[in-house]
Amino acid sequence: MDTAGILEVRQSFDDAISDVDNLNALQQLKVEYLGKKGKVTGLMKEMKNLSNEERPEYGAKVNEVRTYITEAIERRGEVLEEAALEEKLREETIDVTLPGRTFSLGSPHPLSRTIEDIEDFFLGLGYEIAEGYEVETDYYNFEALNLPKSHPARDMQDTFYISEETLLRTHTSPVQARTMEAQEGRGPVKIICPGKVYRRDSDDATHSHQFTQIEGLVVDRNIRMSDLKGTLELFAKEIFGAEREIRLRPSYFPFTEPSVEVDISCFKCKGAGCNVCKGTGWIEILGAGMVHPNVLEMAGFDPDEYSGFAFGMGPDRIAMLKYGIEDIRHFYTNDLRFINQFKATEDGGATNESI
Repeated sequence: MDTAGILEVRQSFDDAISDVDNLNALQQLKVEYLGKKGKVTGLMKEMKNLSNEERPEYGAKVNEVRTYITEAIERRGEVLEEAALEEKLREETIDVTLPGRTFSLGSPHPLSRTIEDIEDFFLGLGYEIAEGYEVETDYYNFEALNLPKSHPARDMQDTFYISEETLLRTHTSPVQARTMEAQEGRGPVKIICPGKVYRRDSDDATHSHQFTQIEGLVVDRNIRMSDLKGTLELFAKEIFGAEREIRLRPSYFPFTEPSVEVDISCFKCKGAGCNVCKGTGWIEILGAGMVHPNVLEMAGFDPDEYSGFAFGMGPDRIAMLKYGIEDIRHFYTNDLRFINQFKATEDGGATNESI
């Protein structure tokens, strides 16, 4: 049995590994000696030329060389990996004395801030925030709100229909209907419902096919119109200033009776008349009224025992009034030049520095 070939492979490996100085070269060396077509594998193929008595001893010696080469490659790999890590650390050393990069901070979107301000106010009065579906059924969007299919007031809300009974909600009132229904005729209910709504409208400076709405609902025993007026007076002073006054004008909504339009005294001219209030001294901000007995009854409440009030406002319009924004489309076009005009102040408010 000739073992010279085994010694030659071991010697050639020792010579080769001493020159390896990186992990790629080490991998190539491993393939050269231990791969399927490697030199150690070639030694094993020589066993076919040996007698049965010689094969065990020869195989043991080849395995000994295989183990030797494998362990040598592993040890060399550990050394090279450590050296590579040290080199990488040297190259990526951070000079902590250098000045840091300045990161530009964003500013709150005026519409988002307005919605948050309104939510914070009503949460402080004990209201809960209720949310619902933007894709609604005809029943909850209209019929449960005293608007049967033949009701002419449906024309007031030009609707995006998906199917005959499915639509994009035209207001957040369906959230009120669903919330009352879930109460199973037991009060109290005290919620606000913020969210997006959709109407078939031509987009211009004051109209959009998609806009936001916040509606409020209170249902309990002995709820009166005076409770509604007091709530809205507090709201106007909180959002527009402590000197604001409100007035209620008779109006019509199918889901409230009596219904009112709510105006606030003009915050720009203090009632003298200006371009903001169109010379009247008053600005319309929302609609409200006492919940219609039919709406209470369809939701499972006894209208002889329970009463309530509801109101609805457009945060888009309130933000436009509050910050002097003249075009509602600015809210939705994602123009950073517009957004960056609004900066947070220390008291949590926002200011428009350019408009």
